[in-house]
Amino acid sequence: MRRLGDGVEAAMHCALVLAGLPDGVVIPGRDLAALYDLSESYLLKHLRALTAAGVTEATSGPRGGYRLARKAADVTMLDIVEAIDGPGPAFVCKEIRQCGPVASKDPCAFRKSCLIRVRMLQAEKLWRDSLRGQTLADLARDAAPMIDDTTKRALAAYVDAVKR
Repeated sequence: MRRLGDGVEAAMHCALVLAGLPDGVVIPGRDLAALYDLSESYLLKHLRALTAAGVTEATSGPRGGYRLARKAADVTMLDIVEAIDGPGPAFVCKEIRQCGPVASKDPCAFRKSCLIRVRMLQAEKLWRDSLRGQTLADLARDAAPMIDDTTKRALAAYVDAVKR
């Protein structure tokens, strides 16, 4: 199984910030990168992936920036994961049970699917279903009581200073 790319975390946090913007307001990518002390080129790659997936919209020009393309209640955590890491399975079975000195040479021995593959794909389905059931609106609601007032004020001031 592969681990999620670091871009997923960055994309989730940026999408959450964008979810709090008023209609018609955008934040430049460089300011989103600065907010989390990320390389601008690194974050812009992920913001472009979110835009290609229809999660965010990008506006160009001196007043350009990013905003959500849909309401926060219509963007799932899975939408963001798949935009950044792709929709493919996390676990890929290489059928190593068919290799090595003790593997059966009888092709009939491998008619049934590898049980490890089956269980891993079952677990992945549960994980994806869970992410599909959680939206940015859910995250924003659940995160609000966990963020201290000082941080909330600092974030609001930062967004107010950089929004367009």
